[in-house]
Amino acid sequence: MMLALPPNVPDVWGEGLLFGFSGLDGATETAGGFVATFAEHPYDLLLHTPRKRLLRVRTRGSCTVRAATGDVLAVAAPDGELALTWAAWHTLVGAVPPSAEVALAFADEQARPSDATVDAEHGDAVALVRRPGRVAVACGADAEQAVARANAALDADIEALVRERLAYLRELPSRGDPLSDRLLAKCVSVMKVNTLSPEGAIGHTWSTPDRVPHRHMWLWDSAFHSLAMNHVDPGVSREILHAVLDRAWTEADGQPERTGMISHMMTVDGSRSPITQPPLLAWAVLENVRASGDLAWAAEAVGALGAYLGWDLEHRDRNGNHLLEWTIEGSPRCRSGESGLDNSPRFDAAATLDAVDFSALVAHDARCLAALHRLLGSEAEAAGWDARAAEVEAALHALLWSEADGFYYDRTMDGELTGVKAVTGFFPLLLASLPPERVERLVATLRSEHFHTAFPVPSVAATDPEFSTDMWRGATWANTNYLVIRGLRLHGRHDEAARLRDLTIAHVQKHYEQQGALFEFYDAADRVPPTRCHRKGPLDGKPYLLGKVNSIRDYHWTAALTACLLLEA
Repeated sequence: MMLALPPNVPDVWGEGLLFGFSGLDGATETAGGFVATFAEHPYDLLLHTPRKRLLRVRTRGSCTVRAATGDVLAVAAPDGELALTWAAWHTLVGAVPPSAEVALAFADEQARPSDATVDAEHGDAVALVRRPGRVAVACGADAEQAVARANAALDADIEALVRERLAYLRELPSRGDPLSDRLLAKCVSVMKVNTLSPEGAIGHTWSTPDRVPHRHMWLWDSAFHSLAMNHVDPGVSREILHAVLDRAWTEADGQPERTGMISHMMTVDGSRSPITQPPLLAWAVLENVRASGDLAWAAEAVGALGAYLGWDLEHRDRNGNHLLEWTIEGSPRCRSGESGLDNSPRFDAAATLDAVDFSALVAHDARCLAALHRLLGSEAEAAGWDARAAEVEAALHALLWSEADGFYYDRTMDGELTGVKAVTGFFPLLLASLPPERVERLVATLRSEHFHTAFPVPSVAATDPEFSTDMWRGATWANTNYLVIRGLRLHGRHDEAARLRDLTIAHVQKHYEQQGALFEFYDAADRVPPTRCHRKGPLDGKPYLLGKVNSIRDYHWTAALTACLLLEA
């Protein structure tokens, strides 16, 4: 059997690639962790159940990968084709060539393969069943259920399943370049595998940064994910945003001081974190409404968006100067998870700061909420949100700008600018109120030795003594690049925006072609691959997701925003 595949399907295998059943194809279930990543040996799968399992898949002779998406693996072997895909969230089914060897074991007991692994502590079982040329692997509450599910899948029409799984890739527009088209297909594949069905406390289709290790729903991540989904399916984009807005705190939660707040992380079991995250939801809803024309959705969303922004303005301006401050945490490895830039050198002093990013983003979101009200014909509401945005913008331009450096900095509670040059200093580009002469100064800084790296824009300046590959201490991120690009476009700096867009696409593409993955972040100096970048500390030398800590693979917002850059071009 040789599967018929659409053109430009992703076909680069790599360790750590996500492999799971998408909520776009049916019901998903997150609690049991029955989602896989490819392991060190081609084409082994690490199953992320509470006690991890390893599905060993060994082929003989020289093989060629024909498809490597988030839910289809097709490999041409000398004596046939290895094809793996998902029949349901709980069942993986495949065709295997005669010489292939397939075995199942607990990941910590690889020497003792078994056809059924039962984890009594966590109350789950995984079973492997075989038939000549076929295999199926399924999970269940016990071995009997797992075996029954696997047996039921053995008769599946694998080619039909593959067609169904790859249907999302068939209608993608072409840029006229096979490599770019394959990158776009990879982006959409990552978006798809990280989209899940309604479950538990999450009542709508929702998205996650990555099925492992993050697993849950996150505020600003979801906003970024929705921007790209507008190009693919605006209805799904709306659902992703609706899922987040539905989890806003209300009076019914018994904590009135949190009414209107949206937590930075939310789970299907109903739990929510005590901190928030960068305000992007009004912008995301506005972009979705522009893509879909769904004014009924806009009318439904503005109430929650107003409560959410109002909560930020009331509870995160401790000194009453119209500038917002992130919550600062005790852990030096994560000083401000609320900012999303957890371990940035901006927060090394563990001090509360008037934050340039929080202030710029809340003003930008307030302007977007005003635009939504205007679409609904609510001029009075729009004027009110414009006025609140103007207050923040005036304070930001007056108090966070360094005329000497031509840059925006955070400010201590004593009124001193910190002098830490971070990518967030460019976020005021998102504001139409930014004076033209300051646009010129910021563009000059962007071109300077501080930020003109091989892969710009570093999260902190390359001249900062803390500059490294450790997450927000110097690495380059697709989401902050996208914000800078949008800001440059707003102020008519289209050449600079196009240059940063092209560099972002080129570096994401290069590492995809080399390693098969879209990574959480990248070395701004482009000296080491993402797999050798640090993530809140040194590497530990263990296999990825069995201990190794570095840039996450098949990361959703990298995929989503790279897709935006490709499609907007």
